[in-house]
Amino acid sequence: MKPPSIKDIANKANVSITTVSFILNGKAENMRISKAVIEKVNAIIKEIGFKPNQVARSLRTGNTKTIGLLVEDISNPFFASIARKIEDKAYKKGYKISYSSTENDVSKAKDLIEMFKSRKVDAYIIAPVPGIEDDIRQLQADGIPVVIFDRHIPDLEVNCVVVDNYKGTFEATDYLIERGKKNIGFVTVNVQVAEMKDRLLGYQKALEQHNIEFDASLYTEVPFDSSDLNTNAQLALLFKENPQMDAVLFSTNYLAIKGLGTLKEIGKLMNDDFCVVAYDDHDVFKLHTPPISVVDQPIEEIAERVIDILLQELSKVNYGPALNVKTNEVQKVILLPKFIVR
Repeated sequence: MKPPSIKDIANKANVSITTVSFILNGKAENMRISKAVIEKVNAIIKEIGFKPNQVARSLRTGNTKTIGLLVEDISNPFFASIARKIEDKAYKKGYKISYSSTENDVSKAKDLIEMFKSRKVDAYIIAPVPGIEDDIRQLQADGIPVVIFDRHIPDLEVNCVVVDNYKGTFEATDYLIERGKKNIGFVTVNVQVAEMKDRLLGYQKALEQHNIEFDASLYTEVPFDSSDLNTNAQLALLFKENPQMDAVLFSTNYLAIKGLGTLKEIGKLMNDDFCVVAYDDHDVFKLHTPPISVVDQPIEEIAERVIDILLQELSKVNYGPALNVKTNEVQKVILLPKFIVR
């Protein structure tokens, strides 16, 4: 039996093939097709079990309905949560997500962009690594929509969605000091990106405002590619050499999770004399005894804003000239984190 076609849908709905095509490609609202017609066509599509030929569609329209997503590490709880929510939101708009991890390696990031180019993805969502600026500029020059998130790139006019990392660690450190903490450790990762620098600056500024001198012995950077064994050894050394430490702020949730494990191994208790705060929430922190206070990033809002901006950019590519839409304006969104006391 011959599978149903767009023509069959058009005949059954008593509309043109072009109308059906616009609805299938998610362009109905832009073309001002009424909600009633959209619902009628979608009901018929479901009724007859129509499945569009994606290969034929991409050859005809030049669109693959796929988006390339590059993050530092897809196994990282923060990026995994973001990727999942972006995937859900994109799917509802008719797009599929193809994602990979850069491991904060600029060479790998460049290779992955080339791979996505070969797959002719329609747009890119990127958590950028240092050194990727020219590749993003080239994507923009080629007219391909790009949105970066989590990290901004100074002096590059590109759509971005970031969180105020400075504010997050400032509030966390200020909270600890108000609770009487004077020797607050800070554990971060040696990735030279703006977000990590801002988190350190927020911690240092809070100390400064309370007239507490920055103590380098309470500060440590863990190598990004450090093994669990080496990380645990480095953290154990930090805690053992600084018995005066009365609190510690971890700049990422995965470092905090490793830190909790190390504290348990060396028998250092969390109580009124010593507490832990983490940047980025995780289920572990809610279940831990005692529970861990966190700087919580608005993951849902990040994903929502990223997809909204990207869909607007895709609309400009497809309909900019017809709808007289400016295509050279960029959007830069800064969201606020929330400090959760537990």
